[in-house]
Amino acid sequence: MPIARPESRLYRLIARIVRPTMFSMCRYEWSGSENLPTEGGFIAAANHVTELDALTFVHYLFDQGFEPRVLAKRSLFSAPVVGTALRGTNMIPVDRGSAAAARSLQRAGEELGDGACVAIFPEGTLTRDPDCWPMEPKTGLARIALTTRLPVVPIAQWGAADILPRYGKLPRPFPRKRVQVVAGPAVDLSDLYDRPQDAATLREVMNRVMDAITALLAELRDEQPPAHRFDLRKHPDYEVKKMHYPPVERP
Repeated sequence: MPIARPESRLYRLIARIVRPTMFSMCRYEWSGSENLPTEGGFIAAANHVTELDALTFVHYLFDQGFEPRVLAKRSLFSAPVVGTALRGTNMIPVDRGSAAAARSLQRAGEELGDGACVAIFPEGTLTRDPDCWPMEPKTGLARIALTTRLPVVPIAQWGAADILPRYGKLPRPFPRKRVQVVAGPAVDLSDLYDRPQDAATLREVMNRVMDAITALLAELRDEQPPAHRFDLRKHPDYEVKKMHYPPVERP
């Protein structure tokens, strides 16, 4: 599949700058592109370890032939600089409130048409798990998936934190670091589409999606994930300073 050629001049300009920069820092190992739908829109859902993996996530999707659209809260679209970039690259404004967010994405999906790709971090923020495994997610993705009925493709990535540690301020771009990104088969949610969007259904959707992402990540890391996902609601006093990125020997 050829690399996407966005109609937006700003999107093309940003891609020309960002892609070479990312290749200069990342020794990519990409796989699973056969699991990305070739027809119709889809939702790409990935784990979130460091601020940099937003770029590795979008870079992977872009170079597989898609023009990723990232969800962003509507208030950012009115910001002087960020808003211009978001509007110019056709990112998706989402209203606060889960029901409104689902309706926003449904409208956006209809507008984007065939081949639309919406990129989401289900956790909503960087994972707080001490060993950087995916933590308990928010339910926004579940509402979006059930409302739009778009396929949800799980994506795991690992290695970007070797360049920019979680909550780090100074990147370590050189030498190039090994960064792995893999897409798995779409998560089957078809049996849940006609159920009421109650807490039990939303939780089932998220459990399936996060289990799929975690299984892919376990293969990348060649490690066993924890039996239970870290839940920030149960650890309200967990301090950022206690978090660390586990040292990993990389060839």
